[in-house]
Order: sequence, then C-alpha cells, then structure tokens
Amino acid sequence: MTAPGSPAATGRPLRLTWVQPEDLVGHELRQAAQDGRDPTAAERRWTAAGGHPAPARAGASAAPAAPELRTLACEILDELGATASPLAADEPTELPAIRALCPEWPAPADGPVDRDALRSRLEASWLGRAAGCVLGKPVEKLTLDGIRAIARSTGNWPLDSWFTEVGLDPEVAAAHPWNRRSRPTSLAENIDGAPEDDDLNYPLLGLLLLDRYGPEFSTADVAQLWLDELPAGRTFTAERVAYRNLLAGAEPPDTAAYRNPFREWIGAQIRADVFGWTHPGDPGAAAAAAWRDAVLTHTANGVYGEMFAAAVIAAAAGGGADIHACLRAGLSVVPPGSRYAAAVRFGIGRAAAEPLRTAAAFESVVDELHSAYGDHHWVHVLPNAALLAAALTHADGDFTGSICRAVSGGWDTDSNGATAGSVAGLLAGGPRAVPARWTAPLRNRLATTVGGLDGIGFDTLAERTLRHVRRRDRAV
Repeated sequence: MTAPGSPAATGRPLRLTWVQPEDLVGHELRQAAQDGRDPTAAERRWTAAGGHPAPARAGASAAPAAPELRTLACEILDELGATASPLAADEPTELPAIRALCPEWPAPADGPVDRDALRSRLEASWLGRAAGCVLGKPVEKLTLDGIRAIARSTGNWPLDSWFTEVGLDPEVAAAHPWNRRSRPTSLAENIDGAPEDDDLNYPLLGLLLLDRYGPEFSTADVAQLWLDELPAGRTFTAERVAYRNLLAGAEPPDTAAYRNPFREWIGAQIRADVFGWTHPGDPGAAAAAAWRDAVLTHTANGVYGEMFAAAVIAAAAGGGADIHACLRAGLSVVPPGSRYAAAVRFGIGRAAAEPLRTAAAFESVVDELHSAYGDHHWVHVLPNAALLAAALTHADGDFTGSICRAVSGGWDTDSNGATAGSVAGLLAGGPRAVPARWTAPLRNRLATTVGGLDGIGFDTLAERTLRHVRRRDRAV
C-alpha cells in the first residue's frame, strides 16, 4: 500500500501560484517602490538569503523562490505591509475619504429611464464585453512587439479583426506563441460561442450578487457569494490572495491588504460592469456600489479602477452622452491627486494630442504609454487604465476602433478589450449597431462554470440585468 503523501500517491508536485509567500515578496518589493515606500533594506535581506529581487524588466514577473525562504518571506511581507505609503493622503481607500477628495462627485441624471432602450443597450454591452475579451484572449501575456508582429504577419495591422493563424509566418509564430489556453477557442477560425474567462465570469457573479442580496449588498455578501459560487481555480492575482485570506479566517477589508502585493492590479476594474449597467445615468451610485465590491480584494488605485469603470459605464448606460463625457464622469469619482487619475488623464491627453484619428496613428500613442508605464507589471491597473482611456478617446466611441485599439496596445489585452467593448456597446445603442462580424461568432452563447449559467445567451443576460435597474422617481 502506498503511504499517503508519498510521491507515488500524490503524483507531480502541486504548485499553487499567486499565494505562496516566497513568490509574493518580489511583487511586494515592486509595489513598495511604486507607492513611495522604501524597500531597499527589505530587498537586501531577501536577496542576501537567496531570494529573487523585484523584477527589473518592464512587465516581468517575480521569479519563484525556494520554499525554504517562506519564514523570511512572511516576515518581509508583514513588515512592508505595516509601512504606510506617503501617498496615502491622496490615495485613500475608505469611501468617505475618497468622496471628500472628489469635488465634482456626480449627481444622478434628470429624466426618466427608457427601459426598452436600456435593454437594447445592455445586450449590446454584454456582447461588446464578450467580443472585446475574445479578441484579446489569444495574445494575452504577449509583448507589444509580439502582438504587432503577429498582426502584421497575417495582414491584420492596424488591428481590425480577430487574430488568426491563417497566413502566419512560422518564424513569427515560434517567436511569439499564442496564449496556450485561448488558442483553441479565440482565433477567427475556431470561435464558436464566447469561451469562459474571468473577465466574463465576474459580471455573471455581479448578477448573482444582486439576485441574492439586492442593491444594498455588503462586501461580506460579495465574499460569501464567492465562497459559494466561484471556483478558487478561476481566481487570479489579488482575487486569489483574497480568497486564500477568506479561507484562513480573515474578514473584509483585511482580505484585500494582508500579504497581497496585487492589491493595485486590474482585478477589481474587470468587475465593474454590473454596477454601471444597473445605475444608468447615476455614475456616483454606480461607483459607490463598485467600491463595496472592490474592497474585498483591492486598496487605493485598485479600488479606483472599479469605481472609474463603473461610473463610465453608468454614464454610457444612461444614453445621450458621448465617450468624452463618460470618461469625465469616471474621473469625477477618482481622487484627482491619485496615480490612477494621473494615468487616465495621461492616456486621454496623449490620445487627444494625436492629430490623426486613424488606427495607424494610435501606434505612436501606445509607444508613449509604454514609455511612461513600462516599469509596471502588465496586469497592474495603472498602465491598463491609461491605455483604456487612450483607446476610448482616440476611437471616439466607434466600436471596432475601441476594442482594436485597446487590444493592440498590449498589457492586459482581454481585460482592456472587454471593458472597451462594454462601453462602446452601450454607446452603439443596441446589438444590431455592433458589427455582425464581432457578434455572429459568439452564437449568443457564453461558457462559464459560475452559478449554473453555462451556455446562457446575451439576450437573456440583458433581461436579467434590466431587472436590477433601480427606478428613479421619474423613471418610466
């Protein structure tokens, strides 16, 4: 009989990424350097013991360290976690402090909510989110040079359509391999419905949250829903750390901060849509709801990402606003002295300063963004916020232009494509206004492991979302 725990019993070793203390130190060292804390002494201790330093190459990940360093890793994570950022006054996490720094916090729009028109916009937004996500999936984790090389090799540059292997130069393919998990489901020749992705799972969880707890849900309610409905293996970075913290007995908001170097990455920003969709014309209320969701996993700029996206989407869902007004609504709920607000303003400014509005001209805008934010991890919220804002600004609300610019700019391609598609779908006004070449391959079908919703249609999702739209006094 094989003894429990022996190699023969357990098979190959299980490597639990995103949660091991020794794997988190390099990321925390980088986070400390970026938010104004001095990690020099901690990094010296870490490297002297044989640990890997913070990644120096643009977009690089911290290399895994030996498990023997775990005790030291825990000490360093706790020491750095107890050190306050000098930027904290301009970048608070608590909602009252955030609102106190936002002098132009938006009031609800006047006038009724046309629910028929909103239902049409919601379906277009669900479709847009899925299309943008699928467009970005096969090139997720690729470098900017790799994305450009692949697209050029297949005659799809400037990016204007799905990625494809048809006509791809073998040398380019070898140098820049597709995302292996997405290649079978997200190329032009094999898309058959929207495949599962965390960027699409979280809006589904948002619906389940409102189904179960209603519009006044708490952060603890979000945590309970995740434990009940979200497989742990479908979480990544900050979400996986927070999930681990919940299982270890931590409660929100400690779940976001404890040994979590990903707390200012993009994870919360991809969870914003439902809170914007269900508060059409009310960006402030959308941002407040998004805050309750975000603080389970993120702090400061990570929280602002979800608040900003929710406010932009709420403004677009209300109808009648152009993309530039929507982006201003998003900025109105973010502390103006924060790095997040600076990133959004930088992206908008660079895009607006480009005299040509062609897709080809956007390449120079992207180069400027990568020059400014290339020292951040590709999943960090700041570079992705700058790119998202630039893409939406430069495309001026056009659907194809929005998702293609967002994806062609690199970094977190599927997340940025999804959010750009959600916003642009709302602005388009309805599913028929979104080009069929983006919607037809999705087959009105979404794959997921969340909540028994596998195979649900986007029309059904729009109806379910509409049920949670709160009627204002003047709503019809």
